[in-house]
Amino acid sequence: MGEHVRISHFRNHYELTRKNYMVKNLKRFRKQLEREAGKLEAAKCDFFPKTFEMPCEYHLFVEEFRKNPGITWIMKPVARSQGKGIFLFRRLKDIMDWKKGTAGKKLTSLEAQPARNTVNPSGSHDTRSSDDQKDEIPVENYVAQRYIENPYLIGGRKFDLRVYVLVMSYIPLRAWLYRDGFARFSNTRFTLNSIDDQYVHLTNVAVQKTSPDYHPKKGCKWMLQRFRQYLASKHGPEAVETLFSDMDNIFIRSLQSVQKVIISDKHCFELYGYDILIDQDLKPWLLEVNASPSLTASSQEDYELKTCLLEDTLHIVDMEARLTGREKRVGGFDLMWNDGPVSREEGGPDLSGMGNFVTNTHLGCVNDRKEQLRQLFRSLQGQKKTPN
Repeated sequence: MGEHVRISHFRNHYELTRKNYMVKNLKRFRKQLEREAGKLEAAKCDFFPKTFEMPCEYHLFVEEFRKNPGITWIMKPVARSQGKGIFLFRRLKDIMDWKKGTAGKKLTSLEAQPARNTVNPSGSHDTRSSDDQKDEIPVENYVAQRYIENPYLIGGRKFDLRVYVLVMSYIPLRAWLYRDGFARFSNTRFTLNSIDDQYVHLTNVAVQKTSPDYHPKKGCKWMLQRFRQYLASKHGPEAVETLFSDMDNIFIRSLQSVQKVIISDKHCFELYGYDILIDQDLKPWLLEVNASPSLTASSQEDYELKTCLLEDTLHIVDMEARLTGREKRVGGFDLMWNDGPVSREEGGPDLSGMGNFVTNTHLGCVNDRKEQLRQLFRSLQGQKKTPN
């Protein structure tokens, strides 16, 4: 490939973006941290619910299920999107019905996609739906995951957050965090009394827009700035800083968990869509990472966010070779990891061991991207004009 060519996926990106592989890699990374750095460090990976791959871990799951009778579990197909195939359950009988009915069945020809070892190296994907696309596998595997029964509610409704992370390299790890994102709300007030109601429990826009009381103009999203302000007014700025710092930890640890597994290639980059759920204790949980986050807009605000996101992604991919490589901010993106944590302060070593170290992340903060880009490209032009 030519020097300028860029591809929007790493060859085996599914190591992070398929639900079963993501959990497998996070569990392995947690064990590695415990061996090398102790239990306190390993505890920083406790941001995903207890999960079992089905049907291969069925017996382990049953053992865990019997330890905690009465709690709610959620079943998700490992490689489908838009909330398809998801259901909640509290009785083993429900899972027995699933095991008899679906385990090991082939997907229909419409849904079948290349197997793990035949993923198109170009990273191309079909356009049959407008939401998150995933390469599907011929056997319908699921994950059974402990359902978070105490989600943080706003107006009595459940929501999750969509956050964008751009990875330009895995070796060394170089990752950018976008300032904008959104909270996706369910249309129906939350209750654990009706676990069969998808409008209560699933926040996917593809699900919610089929709800009888869905309002297409209002949609069911809040921009992250509004969400951050709401939380600050309710819980104070310190609690919000802690929550957003915990989310930064999720982004970095999840990327580190696959750093040695992903096939590194200087031509590749990845724009991930992270789905995060907040519980009543303001603890963030990683639900999944999307390889091809939806770029379909459900409102004017959503359209502006996604067009700016794409524009800024292309500025960092930098096929024109305009950047110096030393930038900490490009448009709405802030460099959060560059083979180590990046400091918010200008200059100085990027060492997180320093007492007053503040990470260079601004999720849900003001995004004055137009002004920043104007200044950035003006200064880059000035540098080119200055003779050596």
